[in-house]
Amino acid sequence: MKVNVFWVGLIAGVFWLSTHVSAGDKTVDENKYANDADIKAFAKEHAKKHKKDEQKTYNLLRQAKYKQSIIDAISRPAEFTHEWKDYAKIFLKEKRLAKGVEFWKKHQKVINEVSKKYGVEPEIILAIIGVETWYGSHMGDYRVLDALVTLGFDYPKRGKFFKKELEEYLLLLDEQRLDGTKLKGSYAGAMGFGQFIPSSYRAYAKSYDGIGAVDIWNDPKDAIASVANYLKMHGWRYGDLVADQIMTTDKIKDSLISEKLKLDKSVKQLRMQKVNVGESISADADVMLMKMQGQYGEEYWVGFKNFYVITRYNRSTMYSLAVYQLAQMLKYEMTLVK
Repeated sequence: MKVNVFWVGLIAGVFWLSTHVSAGDKTVDENKYANDADIKAFAKEHAKKHKKDEQKTYNLLRQAKYKQSIIDAISRPAEFTHEWKDYAKIFLKEKRLAKGVEFWKKHQKVINEVSKKYGVEPEIILAIIGVETWYGSHMGDYRVLDALVTLGFDYPKRGKFFKKELEEYLLLLDEQRLDGTKLKGSYAGAMGFGQFIPSSYRAYAKSYDGIGAVDIWNDPKDAIASVANYLKMHGWRYGDLVADQIMTTDKIKDSLISEKLKLDKSVKQLRMQKVNVGESISADADVMLMKMQGQYGEEYWVGFKNFYVITRYNRSTMYSLAVYQLAQMLKYEMTLVK
């Protein structure tokens, strides 16, 4: 059999890449930022812009470690690699539900007070924390400093965003008097029970009692208040609908499906196109129409204003639907234990 030298060479090249490029990435000096000119320039610019000590800022940044595992993780988020039927299985497990009921029982007084103060249903607050960190069980093992510097300076696709978050992180450290070398979070630099990125922390994190620094890592009360405030500030409407499944055996036109995270349809428009939205829902309600690949086939859902608000927490319709469904499960379980 005649062997094509081109393909032999290509296969050999692919094999070399698979064994050397990924391995080579892992051998990148994790201390590369210790004497990096870009890091030094960033420290100088930050200090000038915010009237901070340049040397102190630089001394902190140069302690960051490059982590290839962070680049790998952000390149394959579940929201973009799973169908709804698989994504739902991750977050709607009995164990997560049981943990949520346990967390609710333990912090019932605080959750009820926060719910009343901020106007956000208890089960929604619980579901956010449950989806984000399994009620504080998995808040992330990466140093936030490492995550933000690695992504800011070695992930060009979103480098600008993460440099901005690094800037917010440095300001946060001064405001809250925190040690920037010790705080841990997700591979994307999200922190605490509710996984706040630095800009969200600075803008929305709240102390439950209004006293001292906001501790979203060790104080569930602060974390609960912070999640509720985040939703409130993004327009949450207490008692309003979140989502509703369209019960139909007919295929809905793909042209009607919302392509972006926007309330770009009205219930009236959908009804005119024979989409069977619940009769009790106002014709004037603004919604987004979604198609999900469920366990038993295609599912159609309409998301309302509150659904959109949840997508401000994580810009994914599957995330928002997981939060909503977990919240409904928690609400039911909560009625059983009262």
